[in-house]
Amino acid sequence: MPATRQSKPSRSRRIGQSAFGALLLMRLVLLLAVVALLVAAGGWSSWGDVRNALEPDGRERGTLSLQECDREECTGSFTPDSDGGETQESATLEQPIGREAGDTLSVALRPGTTEAVRTGLGGALYGALPLAGALILAGIVIAGGLRWFRTAWITAGVGIVMMASTILLW
Repeated sequence: MPATRQSKPSRSRRIGQSAFGALLLMRLVLLLAVVALLVAAGGWSSWGDVRNALEPDGRERGTLSLQECDREECTGSFTPDSDGGETQESATLEQPIGREAGDTLSVALRPGTTEAVRTGLGGALYGALPLAGALILAGIVIAGGLRWFRTAWITAGVGIVMMASTILLW
């Protein structure tokens, strides 16, 4: 039985394989950078509202009795929880999800304004909506570009659960 001789791959073939490997690595790094940028931008834009909803430092907390509501905002009177705070005749709450006049909500005022932000888990999730959207977009990039389907489902699923929880708790 004659021995089969295996030839060494040509130099040009080895260079081509190395270049293809480098392109695959560059694609991986670029798409991971896009995913990181999406999630970081969502977290950055969410941080201001989440901080106002959760941190008690420097924010006047109280209840907002809604008097007038339209499609974009509700207006009402703010009553502070602490004795040192002053009652404000008019405070506004951004209103994307239906509320009616007469509702009473726990809120915190943004420092130096009459804009109110919902407190608690519902307010924090509402403030984190940009992050939830960024997670859904990152899931699409992970699935389409990186072909990491399980990771993509988990990432997008977390974003969808955050959005659904926001609607249920608002």
